[in-house]
Amino acid sequence: FSISVMTVLLSFFLNQYLTRSKFDSLKKCCREVSDYTGNASGEEIRSQKTAQILSALSAVSDTDIFIADADGKIFACACENWQKNGHCDHSDHILTGKELSVSENDSGKIETLGIYQKARYVSRALLTDSEGNECGTVFTTAPASAIKELLSAITKLYLFSAAIPLVLMFFAIYAMTYRLTKPLKQMSEATRLMAKGDFSKRIPVMSDDEIGELAISFNQMTNSLARLESMRKSFVANVSHELKTPMTTIGGFIDGILDGTIEPERQKEYLAIVSDEVKRLSRLVESMLSMSKLESGEFAIRPELFDFRELLCTIVISQEQRIEAKKIQIAGLDTIDSISVYADRDLIHQVIYNLVDNAVKFTDEGGTISFRAERDAKNVRFSIRNTGKGIPEKELPFVFERFYKVDKSRSSNKNSTGLGLYIVKTIVKAHGGGITVKSKENVETEFSVTLPTAAKQKGN
Repeated sequence: FSISVMTVLLSFFLNQYLTRSKFDSLKKCCREVSDYTGNASGEEIRSQKTAQILSALSAVSDTDIFIADADGKIFACACENWQKNGHCDHSDHILTGKELSVSENDSGKIETLGIYQKARYVSRALLTDSEGNECGTVFTTAPASAIKELLSAITKLYLFSAAIPLVLMFFAIYAMTYRLTKPLKQMSEATRLMAKGDFSKRIPVMSDDEIGELAISFNQMTNSLARLESMRKSFVANVSHELKTPMTTIGGFIDGILDGTIEPERQKEYLAIVSDEVKRLSRLVESMLSMSKLESGEFAIRPELFDFRELLCTIVISQEQRIEAKKIQIAGLDTIDSISVYADRDLIHQVIYNLVDNAVKFTDEGGTISFRAERDAKNVRFSIRNTGKGIPEKELPFVFERFYKVDKSRSSNKNSTGLGLYIVKTIVKAHGGGITVKSKENVETEFSVTLPTAAKQKGN
């Protein structure tokens, strides 16, 4: 479209320029003839010498030049026939008064004068002799087709010159468009596969521009969705397993009591087992509700100022019976100074309780649990280390996932839901802190919690 507009504008302005130039050239010839006749007598103007001068001027300017008298009869012409025979095709025609008329602002016209078959550029001027008498009208003409042919040739040259970059631009745009649309088409295909549950499609990263960044982001999103889908399936499977086991136990014992399979003297024993299983279900449901609230952000953190050391000691004392039963040694608790923390006391209580409960649970008999807590200008750092079997290095990245258990045989552990550490991490993260774990297999395991002292928790 741009090239078409430029072609029209070029043709228009070039035509105007060439036409104006041609008329200026014709007018200049008229002035030359007028200047000559101004110094000649009437007889000299009609002489053969005048015809020769017209012929020379015509050859130089590439125009037809002839002079007509007041009656419209041509008495001098620059053409070859006039030079030889004294008459020509021009002299066979009598010009009309309208064709002879010359206006002061006459810049030229395109006409045939009744002489030519095709339109020509025509300029005219009145002639006077040396005595100041009007002796005729001089006409200079040039074919209009010559300028049209020149204009056509220039336009074709311009179009040809424009066609080369246009073709190159077409292939360049095609290549660029293909390069841009190919990843988009691949992403479209990948999204259709995702809608069907297939997250295996990845987009090749072919550049480091915006499209490459989009491909990287898309692949990261696909990886995240694949992990979420895997976690969802794992969550459903784990929940089903965790609920099915106690419910099967409860149902079996209740049926045994109802149909008399279990003797009356042993019913109390089995009812105690049923009670434990019900409590296990209650803990599981409570943990799942807490997890759901934490993930959805429905809970609100209610920070308050409290003594971290006091809270820690209270939780350790609550585990005294279990600690003494396994003859566990407690270290470092007496060296912790009083530390004021501004956080949600109940949620931090759950964090410490879960970590202490895990430490007691997995510390070998006669082992040691060590505590350390300190505070600087920005954070409170708390760590709990216990001796025992430890966690294999390859399992460390997964210990904070939902329902994850390092020892798969512990699935039957009635005191474990596999949600404790996940909830701990979620609460700590909600407070703007972090939690890490490091372990040496068959030696020890250490969990470290960092909580900010400033009140920048989510929900404040």
